[in-house]
Amino acid sequence: MRVLAAMSGGVDSSVAAARAIAAGHDVTGVHLALSKDPETLRAGSRGCCSLEDSGDARRVCDALGIPFYVWDFSERFREEVIGDFTESYARGETPNPCLRCNERIKFQALLERALALGFDAVVTGHYAVLDEAGRLRRSSDEQKDQSYVLGVLDREQMAKSLFLCGDTDKPQIREEARELGLTTANKPDSYDICFIPDGNTQAFLGRSIGMRPGAVKDGVTGEELATHEGVHQFTIGQRKGLGLPGPAKDGQPRYVTGIDAESGVVTVGRAEDLNIHTLEVDRAIWLEDPAVIADGPLQVQVRAHGKAHPCRIEILEGPTNSETGRGGAFRLLLDVPFRGVAPGQAAVLYRPDAEGDIVLGSGTIRDTGA
Repeated sequence: MRVLAAMSGGVDSSVAAARAIAAGHDVTGVHLALSKDPETLRAGSRGCCSLEDSGDARRVCDALGIPFYVWDFSERFREEVIGDFTESYARGETPNPCLRCNERIKFQALLERALALGFDAVVTGHYAVLDEAGRLRRSSDEQKDQSYVLGVLDREQMAKSLFLCGDTDKPQIREEARELGLTTANKPDSYDICFIPDGNTQAFLGRSIGMRPGAVKDGVTGEELATHEGVHQFTIGQRKGLGLPGPAKDGQPRYVTGIDAESGVVTVGRAEDLNIHTLEVDRAIWLEDPAVIADGPLQVQVRAHGKAHPCRIEILEGPTNSETGRGGAFRLLLDVPFRGVAPGQAAVLYRPDAEGDIVLGSGTIRDTGA
């Protein structure tokens, strides 16, 4: 099989490419350039897809003896990831840019070009498993499991993807890279938002969205407690930096419980006001038939490294595209409440399984019923 290996410049993608070669595939490496100006991306262990990472990816491909290319997706990244990030915050949502990058750049854009050039599949170093039936499962390494951020892939994308590191724990991946003599063996993992070099998300959003003053109000009494310079400065569940003049009358801490971007009102309340029992989800992706999903048992996860909670599902609308499984909406009724969930987060559905929980689908949270 002719395979395109997505080379991030890290140890996981390096080993995934090596494993693809060992499996007998015809492998070509490609690194994604996500910015015209490398200085706008975080470097070292605090980002990914930087100029430094490109050099590391090239050295790995040289060591493996495979062709290496750099593909420029900077415009698409700016519009579909950075643009989505700022627009979501402007609406009072809490998006996950890494998840959106996986969906729209590292798979949709990359896979479209790969298939057009005659490749059969894309291989990445993500920690998840595709079983013999083509179902996406959690990685054996629970600490590194990335099935949540892959839950936004549709049926067609999943069928053209290979995840070759998900059945191995991270320490073993590093040891394998050392045995292969790969320079990425001891490279630290990347984290944080790559397109905010100084790590100051609020300042970045302030420049991108602009200041839009509003009020901070008590969720019960409606009393105005403070003013602010923009809803982008807040996220649901936030406790610090609220600008309140003093502690609440009952002495209990206050948290952000609601954000109304249109009026500019940020609502604060008690910790128990953050408990969420219902999730309204749209932009659905159904990896299984909705009726099969509804038959249960079912769990939902709303954060990349969060815990999955048991739930029941009400199908509001099925897929509009039977080939990809995209489209539609659903409502989730939680047996155990989540705390501090915000619109814009992804809800990924799982079926518990002893061999690794199975991903059944996903969607974007549009309302929490708070």
